[in-house]
Amino acid sequence: MNVIIANKYQSMLQSLNIDIIKTMYGEFEVEEIIKTFKNFFFQRMILDVTAIKDYKDISKLQQLSVELDMSKVILFFDDTADTSIPNFYSMLVAMGIYNFTKSLDGVQYLLNTPNTYKDVAHYLVITPQTQAAMQASNNNVAMSQTGTLSQPIVTKQTKILGVKNITKNSGATTLVYMMLRQLEKNYKVAAIEVGRREFSFFRYRNMYSVDKDELKDKISNLSDHDVLLLDVNDDKKAIESCTDVIYLIEPSIIKLNRLTMVDPKIILKLKNKKVVLNQSLLSSNDVAEFEYESKMEVFFNLPPLDERENDLPALNDLLVKLGFTLQSDGKNAERRNRILGIF
Repeated sequence: MNVIIANKYQSMLQSLNIDIIKTMYGEFEVEEIIKTFKNFFFQRMILDVTAIKDYKDISKLQQLSVELDMSKVILFFDDTADTSIPNFYSMLVAMGIYNFTKSLDGVQYLLNTPNTYKDVAHYLVITPQTQAAMQASNNNVAMSQTGTLSQPIVTKQTKILGVKNITKNSGATTLVYMMLRQLEKNYKVAAIEVGRREFSFFRYRNMYSVDKDELKDKISNLSDHDVLLLDVNDDKKAIESCTDVIYLIEPSIIKLNRLTMVDPKIILKLKNKKVVLNQSLLSSNDVAEFEYESKMEVFFNLPPLDERENDLPALNDLLVKLGFTLQSDGKNAERRNRILGIF
């Protein structure tokens, strides 16, 4: 089910032939929108930018990008936004807002074919403002009191991404391997598994298997790397070593039922954590229903992947959402721009 928030373009957006669970018409403070929808389960939100009070202050959109899942939001705007806000498209991409359009056909297109980072990366122009926006979106930092984007303090730090199976055999080891192959195109990266020796089956470089008491030294030895991928298995201390963690659930009925029987409180334990549905065949409608029934917010819905492929667009999308920067080939950009009304 979908949400519409509209003001100037209310009558236009009302003509969309989609299922609506909630509508808001008028002009609203950004805090009111966040409060209403932060814990509200919906499939897509169509947001008329004129419904945001003082929307020409880019910090308002920044607040939304920090508090809401922007992969579910389609931003509808006109020339009052993209001609009055400097580097408007670049700022949107930097804030993790990929779905934006100036036409009704564009809204319908994005409902069926959402943009990914690769579709909009060509808009990104690196400036101090966009760097600050990217930092804020990745780390959920607050806006400065002046209403402008806070400048990040850049320090050299290895990002340690942990991957943890929640349902049994949810594919953490293979996913780490595929992430390594994707990320090494842009980063100095290595992978570590804790307490097992399954990496040896891949016979691939920069993959290390260590015992629990060896992890700290191994991380220290790899401190010159940009990224470390950590297959944490059942080691709680390994999770504490991570700067970020994703929790994998394979959403089959038998695995979910087995999980809740073993640990009835698992849903509460995963609250506010980055839950990834791995090897998932669920549609976007299915995911919305899953979130509603489980009261669990899904960070990403990842379909089954072929680990033999050299490029995996769905995995790229997950990595970008986790804050990594990947190269874009700009393919089909002209066609998308024409449909979305962006030139």
